[in-house]
Amino acid sequence: MIENLLKKIRERKTSNPDKSYTSSLLSGGLEKCIGKLEEEFNELKEALNKKNNEVHETADVIYHLLVALEAANIKFEDVLKELEKRKGLSGIEEKNNRK
Repeated sequence: MIENLLKKIRERKTSNPDKSYTSSLLSGGLEKCIGKLEEEFNELKEALNKKNNEVHETADVIYHLLVALEAANIKFEDVLKELEKRKGLSGIEEKNNRK
């Protein structure tokens, strides 16, 4: 599922922004994508606190995160590789390794 979504987002990078929501975000640049991600994250926080519509809002955050990563030319595959490197490390140990 994520692979298909990533493929669509990458295809939309060169699509007409008037005909594609994803294209309109990407054509607005990184700041527009970050702004939308922040907005969606705030909606998720509210949904989690109210225990209402959490799955829908989580999906929105994931989608907008992927779009923002694409706008920043960061491959989601690289994020997955980073997570794989952290496998088996405690959060505290991983954080200490960054120092």
